[in-house]
Amino acid sequence: MNEARGSALRPLARVLADGRAEPVLLFVEGAAGTGKSHLLQELADLPGTAETVRVRWRCGTDGGPPDEDAHRRVPTLWLVDDVHRADEDELRRLRRVLECLGPGSAAAVAYRPEELPVPGLPLGAPPVAYPPRLAVLRHRPEPWDEERVRRAAAEALGGNCTPEAVRRLRELTGGVPRVVVDLLAVLGERHPPFAGTAAEVEAAGVPARLAELVLSRTHALSPAHRPVVWAAAVLDGPAGRDELIAVSGLGTATGGDALLRALEVAALAEPVEGRYGFAVPLAAPAVRASVPGPVRQDLHGRAADALGRGQPVPWDAVAEHRRAAGDTRRWLGAVERAAESAAASGRHEQAVALLERTLATPGLPPRSRARLAPLLARSAVTGLRSDRTVEVLAQIVRDASLPPAVRGELRLDLGLMLCNQMGRFPEGWRVLETAAAELREVRPGLAARAMAALLTPYWPGHSIDVHRGWLAEAVAAADASGDDAMRTAVLANRIGLAMSCADPEAWDLVKELPVEGADPACARQAARGLCNAADSAVWLGFHKRAEDLMTEGRDLSAQSGAPYTEQGVLGTRLIQEWWTGQWPGLAEKCEDFIAATADMPYLASDAYLVRGLLALAQGDWGEVLTWLSQRGTFGTEKLPVPLGATAAGAMIRLALARQEVEAAAEQARAAWAVVAAKGVWPWAAELAPWAVEALARAGDGAAAHTVVRDFSRGLGRGDAPAAGAALIWSRAVLAETEAPDREGRAGLLRAAELYREASAAYAELPRPYTRALTAEGAARCVLAADTEAEAGPDTGADTGPDEGPATLSAIAELESCARSFTELGAVWDAARARALLRTRLPAKKGRPPGRPSHADELSPRETEVAQLAVSGLTNREIAATLHLSPRTVEQHIARAMRKTGALSRRDLAHRLGRTP
Repeated sequence: MNEARGSALRPLARVLADGRAEPVLLFVEGAAGTGKSHLLQELADLPGTAETVRVRWRCGTDGGPPDEDAHRRVPTLWLVDDVHRADEDELRRLRRVLECLGPGSAAAVAYRPEELPVPGLPLGAPPVAYPPRLAVLRHRPEPWDEERVRRAAAEALGGNCTPEAVRRLRELTGGVPRVVVDLLAVLGERHPPFAGTAAEVEAAGVPARLAELVLSRTHALSPAHRPVVWAAAVLDGPAGRDELIAVSGLGTATGGDALLRALEVAALAEPVEGRYGFAVPLAAPAVRASVPGPVRQDLHGRAADALGRGQPVPWDAVAEHRRAAGDTRRWLGAVERAAESAAASGRHEQAVALLERTLATPGLPPRSRARLAPLLARSAVTGLRSDRTVEVLAQIVRDASLPPAVRGELRLDLGLMLCNQMGRFPEGWRVLETAAAELREVRPGLAARAMAALLTPYWPGHSIDVHRGWLAEAVAAADASGDDAMRTAVLANRIGLAMSCADPEAWDLVKELPVEGADPACARQAARGLCNAADSAVWLGFHKRAEDLMTEGRDLSAQSGAPYTEQGVLGTRLIQEWWTGQWPGLAEKCEDFIAATADMPYLASDAYLVRGLLALAQGDWGEVLTWLSQRGTFGTEKLPVPLGATAAGAMIRLALARQEVEAAAEQARAAWAVVAAKGVWPWAAELAPWAVEALARAGDGAAAHTVVRDFSRGLGRGDAPAAGAALIWSRAVLAETEAPDREGRAGLLRAAELYREASAAYAELPRPYTRALTAEGAARCVLAADTEAEAGPDTGADTGPDEGPATLSAIAELESCARSFTELGAVWDAARARALLRTRLPAKKGRPPGRPSHADELSPRETEVAQLAVSGLTNREIAATLHLSPRTVEQHIARAMRKTGALSRRDLAHRLGRTP
């Protein structure tokens, strides 16, 4: 119960609880459907004294009022509804009842203020002379807010309602409870079943009860006055008096009288001071549908004229009215103005939606199509919509009647969308090549933009040399065009190309971007260049520089109206937070970003990748493939090359953890072939160490050496600190895997030194997770070397229980790694490090006499096993992680379930306080 409702009930509750309390009269005032009758029912259920009598009275019914004289001598609660329907006799008798209320009695009188015979006087005229002892209160039920509408939708539809749909429900119904409930009932009967979208809410229509109410009130007006209500329905929102009268076509005098009469009969209301419309916005379509077609067209024409005289002109609304009026020429002109206005103010999605609808209209004149299609393409490339736009543009470019320059421009934007927003690289590349050829002579500036796009090395399928081959042509075409925006577009992609390859020249190129004082077109391209540089800087390991570039790029994107670029840098930030160890809340950020870009899943590739990497580190192995494949929509080979290589590295690591060595090696060969074919070697950083381990463990040492050699040669002297650290890590892995067959203990110690070097390099970046992984590798090698020494021939050295300094240092480092993993939330890694630590700690510290009792509580080992089990790991996977047998794991899980009372692994997750 909300506070306002509680305050209405409390005075009556006090009276009913005390038969000697002074009487109370509560007026319950509200429009139709606001919950007055429901409140009376709540009052009827209030507890009272044993003598309290409850009397219900619905005015205007055939039964008439009850015998009021029979209840004067006992405490009585009068519940009177629909007072606006009472005749004079009922009002007279009601006034007598209220004047005679005694101690312990109360009355609640409900009515619709808009239907009172005498406005403001629910009991009629003259005003009642209330007794001094009577407390008179008034309560107006409030409309439901968005949260209350959400709860009602969840109850009626089983929670299947998006936030956008809830918001639209609240807007259309005005929060009037009865209308909300009726509309939810309509949605609940939909076939196919309601999917929870705002579009379905808008298409549901007007509930019958609301339609009957508003049409009956409209019909209560004289035919001469009804056009003012029709005008409100056509305008579809609160409007000023003069505007409403102008659209009605009634003239000033008659229109003014009509508006007053419409307000009197509650056909219209004043929802905003000085502006008139329907109390419930959803009523407008019911009235609009009742207006004869020719009359409705005239109303729309006058609405367009009236809106066109305003400043600024709402061109989208004008366009809709021109269309409804049947004025095709002026409709298309207004559409063009509306789209240009929306795009200029950064509202690209609004422009795209309007142009998509318009261009899908059958029989559109070719000249109009040629004017509107480029507007659609430009807004779609800059904005965030793409699915339907791609279909529309693909159809339009096949139109042979289009001028070549227009077709080339459309093909350019189609190619950009296919590559950047849809992830359809081969198709997009072919379209861009065709566009570059079509535009070379007729529009050199746009040809330069197409060539600049072909510079971008992120897409799989072409080597870096192919991209470099387009550079000279793109620069020449941009210079020939004399278009600064096109020069900036080429520069932005040139920066991406140079920085991806760790070319030191890239940082000087960034300084050439026109970030201050540029026109909006140049500023949008400069913002794209900054965001490209930020993304590359993150991959290279320049995290501080990347942070500055992201901030500058996002600010410029917002200022210049480039929402696609602005959203893209949010994905870059997710990767930045992953590598720099900012993990708290990161999974939720990824999922929110994925939900926000649901119409364009390719834009969420960064978020899907980070979410998958988190699942792997947290031991949620069952979800890793789901996230890395973007819920099955993209294979890693179809992702941009750096994302695909990183995802492949994670999948190889997962296969190795599951002891699926041959499968891991096959994945390594395939993924390495993609990176090698592209030739952008810094992007191999997240793949190389795992590929080396998979190949070496599968017995293919030659391939493992080839990976390290190619990676080293490819990096050369490029400035790529993250890739440099990964190269050292890869060499450490190779040394560790080859040590048993070649150099033994010396090889392990050499591997440990390489791991330490890699760990120090990652600490400099900083990348705390990979720093801990490589530090763990160093400790693992030292402990393995120590084991080799213990197993070797007796050299006369002391091999008692005291460990040497190197071993003690390795144990301390391993303990530090376990803490780091735990702080990050890397459950699986922490468990693995602790398991390795336990293999040494008993020998180091011994075990105190007797075991601690864990009869009722989980032991540390049972807790560890249980946490991995509820994360989704199988018994075999847990056993491999903790160096246990599957049977031992099974016993630990059984004891954990018995001690917590869990009935299943899923239930065990709840008992441990985790969501499975």
